[in-house]
Amino acid sequence: MWEPDDAGLIQELHSTIETTRYLSGAAPWSREKADERLRSWFGEQARDGTTKYKILSNEDGRFIGRAGFSLFGGDRQDFELGYSLRQQEWGKGYATEIASGLMDWFFQRNFAQQFIAFTNPDNAASQHVLTKIGMRSRMPMIIDGLSCPTFEMTAGMRSA
Repeated sequence: MWEPDDAGLIQELHSTIETTRYLSGAAPWSREKADERLRSWFGEQARDGTTKYKILSNEDGRFIGRAGFSLFGGDRQDFELGYSLRQQEWGKGYATEIASGLMDWFFQRNFAQQFIAFTNPDNAASQHVLTKIGMRSRMPMIIDGLSCPTFEMTAGMRSA
C-alpha cells in the first residue's frame, strides 16, 4: 500500500507526455493531482478493499509503477483493472506479470465474478497485455469522447 508521503512518486510516474498520453487528460500530472489521486486510493481501499497499489521491484525494491482495481461506472459498477509503469520499466514484461498476478489475486479474494479493462484506442501495447492474460474483447466504451477498446475477464474464463 502507499505511504501518506508517496505523492512525489505518483507525480514522477505521470510527469511526462509519454507516460500520460493514454490517460484521461493526456497531460503530465501536477503535485496537486498526485495528492488527490493518492487520497482517492486510500479511500477506495477503505471502502472497496482494493485500489491501485504501489508496485515495487522484487529484486531491489525500486518503484516500478502502480496497478490494481477500482470500481468504474455509474449505475452498474464494474471492477476495472488499471496499471501504469515508469517509462524506464516498459518492455520488460512487467505489465503482463502484474496484470496476470492481479487477475489471480482478484478471483482468489472473490471481489466479483468479472472485471473489465479499457485502453486508449492507440495503446496497442496495453491491448496486447490484456489479450495475453486471456481477457476477451467486448463492446467499446466511450471515455473522454473516445471509443476505447474494452476487455473483460470472468472467473469462468480464468478456470476454463
